[in-house]
Amino acid sequence: MKRLAVLNVVGLTKGLLAEKLPRLRSFAGGREVSSFTPAFPAVTTTAQATYLTGHAPEDHGIVGNGWYEREDAEVRFWKQSNHLVHGEKLWEAVGRERQGFRCAKMFWWYNMYSSAEWSVTPRPIYPADGRKVFDVYAHPPGLRDDLVNSLGEFPFPSFWGPRAGLASSQWIADSARWIEEQEEPDLNLVYVPHLDYGLQRWGPEAPEMEAEYEGIDRLMDELISFLGRRGVEVVLLSEYGISKVREPVHLNRIFREKGWLQIKEELGLELLDAGASRAFAVADHQVAHVYVRDDSIRNEVRAVLESTEGVAEVRESCFGDGIGGQRAGDFTAVSTPQAWFTYYYWMDDAVAPDFARTVDIHRKPGYDPAELHLDPALILPRLRVAAFMLRKKLGFRALLPVIPLDATLVRGSHGRDQVPEDEQPVLIGPAAARVSAATEVFHYLKSRCLS
Repeated sequence: MKRLAVLNVVGLTKGLLAEKLPRLRSFAGGREVSSFTPAFPAVTTTAQATYLTGHAPEDHGIVGNGWYEREDAEVRFWKQSNHLVHGEKLWEAVGRERQGFRCAKMFWWYNMYSSAEWSVTPRPIYPADGRKVFDVYAHPPGLRDDLVNSLGEFPFPSFWGPRAGLASSQWIADSARWIEEQEEPDLNLVYVPHLDYGLQRWGPEAPEMEAEYEGIDRLMDELISFLGRRGVEVVLLSEYGISKVREPVHLNRIFREKGWLQIKEELGLELLDAGASRAFAVADHQVAHVYVRDDSIRNEVRAVLESTEGVAEVRESCFGDGIGGQRAGDFTAVSTPQAWFTYYYWMDDAVAPDFARTVDIHRKPGYDPAELHLDPALILPRLRVAAFMLRKKLGFRALLPVIPLDATLVRGSHGRDQVPEDEQPVLIGPAAARVSAATEVFHYLKSRCLS
């Protein structure tokens, strides 16, 4: 039976196909191309969970890249256990009908402890002395060593942060080739993040993007050609398009001025005390979950949100009463097309927490795309990075405060579900035109696996 590879090219849209990616445009020319309303919120983990279960977030529970855990009173981003995604997964559904079906899940999110036969995901090692050692987690256990021995260490700094670039996507593409050559999976799910970096840094129309477009166009063409020679059917998919933005919105600073945020001082710096706050926002690109602990201010919180410049819409109870509703905020704020939400809560940069100026995706109580930039105010920032990496290699603990606190540097964002067609995600493959919603991607991919 057919073997299928699904290449998730983040940020791919009809507009980019038409204007910037000639090789992928040629691939699409012999197939059907569908654009569709993205999952809500239109962010990585929500989109992927929707594609792989066929359910909306109210049922699978992934209401964003992160959310507030009410029982733990903690904001957590970029968690990795597949158990967080409720519902039967694509490879499980196909496996019930196709005996011996095997799936490789290469860098799609929630990749730890999934039931896929092979999986690889970025996962640093955290020794007891406080260091962070770049690495990947793989299943089965020997797969990690086999990949590293064949491809070299995963270039983790190029996966996220100021050095994010093509090298990580190249390694992921190479790992997809490796698993195809060694195991010939029936379904190969491949996550290719490269476009996302430049589009958020500079925006879709920036001259800096020309090299980024060329790089991903060439890389995907090579991978598609390789898979085609081995008789694998290739489907291209994306999660969202990127909107050009210019207006950061600091909801937590507004809430602080209202007296709703609780701030605690630690070592002279300010930390958000979410569990003690009457209301606060968990920012995730152009969507923010707003949690209200004090019902007496509920109506006022909504009124403040609705009157805030840069907020287009405030949704309530849009994630149902099940697992999605349990994780989501009491309100969900959606930005205007040119705006996005920061997690910033301090009023003076001098008392910003130490992690604010570092790449720290787990400690920050919200998503921070400024991590893609080096602080332009720093003198010789790359020398600082080199010195930091040397200290790490020597086994020393160190802080790398090179991330700017200027949110206006960010020029691209996503998360809204009501976007123009040329900013919608796409699906490219045989009979793809019938797909008109994110939940339908699951059924399309299942049908391709079973045909």
